[in-house]
Amino acid sequence: MQKINKKRFADMVILNIVLFLMMSSCSSDTVVDEPVESDILPTNLSWSIKVVGSSANTPNGDGTGVIQCKASAKNAVRYGFKFDDEAELENTSGELEHRFKKNGVHNYTVRVSAYSSTGNIISISEIVQVLVGELDGQAQGPGLIWADEFNIDGPIAADKWLAETVPPNNGSWFNQEQQHYTDRMDNAFVSNGTLKIVAKKEVYTAFNSTKNYTSARLNSTFAFTYGRIEVRAKLPEGGGTWPAIWTLGSNLNTVGWPFCGEIDIMEHVGNKIGAISSALHTPSSNGNTINIGRIDIADATSEFHVYAVDWSADKMDFYVDDTLFYTYNPTSKNSATWPFDANQFILLNIAMGGTLGGDIAPDFNQGTMEIDYVRVYQETE
Repeated sequence: MQKINKKRFADMVILNIVLFLMMSSCSSDTVVDEPVESDILPTNLSWSIKVVGSSANTPNGDGTGVIQCKASAKNAVRYGFKFDDEAELENTSGELEHRFKKNGVHNYTVRVSAYSSTGNIISISEIVQVLVGELDGQAQGPGLIWADEFNIDGPIAADKWLAETVPPNNGSWFNQEQQHYTDRMDNAFVSNGTLKIVAKKEVYTAFNSTKNYTSARLNSTFAFTYGRIEVRAKLPEGGGTWPAIWTLGSNLNTVGWPFCGEIDIMEHVGNKIGAISSALHTPSSNGNTINIGRIDIADATSEFHVYAVDWSADKMDFYVDDTLFYTYNPTSKNSATWPFDANQFILLNIAMGGTLGGDIAPDFNQGTMEIDYVRVYQETE
């Protein structure tokens, strides 16, 4: 029988006890130090829905189909918005503008959800009734005679717009502008219910001339005399951008500029955010014209606004939203002061630099003018 070394046996027992205590200590430390995050619950969810153009006479809106949602909740880090069966849209601001596209008056279920940092959620929903399309006799005053609502994703509608690309001044455009205009979808396209005109910083060669910027200039195939033009747009950011919504006489190629007349409904100076101007160019005053009105719209590059002109045989009134800020009404109307008794067509473009755009910011890469609709109204019989 093998004899047991008592001292060696005692040493092994002590060693095993020490190892057991060390392992128990490590296991205990792991459990104690593991962070445990309690559920954070979002509460006090409140929200509002505004149907754009809603009034006592037009309770379902002005036909644009646009609603504006605002939500807030305690402990919320993000919000989700869901419109009927469409995919949920999320942001952190709790504000979202959405445009329905189904023609007519329809009920839509709108749901907003608030999410906490731990993924807990609280939701509420509401049914709204919204009009898309013409107002079926609800509207008062002038009638719609032409429009582009930009409802079909893809290239611009060829039956409504021409992308002008040929520079008239030896490979360049006038006013010392620094861009080439193209007919590419890179520079003009329709998506999610709006037209995007995009100015880009890129080297581009055309007509034996190389420029460092591209953009788009769209001319309407439609021309008219007298009426109201409304364009709902959000303007591009970036020093040197020069977006414009304007018209030219359709007799441009026969009588030339400024004898054809030019109506600048909206021009914006990217080097001075919110600086909006409207102007008239005529044989009596053109270029640095004296026929100009100005208004400051601080959020012109972050929010949509309606830029409009009421053009009659007597005068022109210029508006941003419902604010009248300039009237052109020369005392003597003749060919020099009033070349505005014949058809004009509509133009939408972003120029870069030039006499009004000014210096282009070195860090400029891209700017977009987003247009929700273009509408022309005339008085009905």
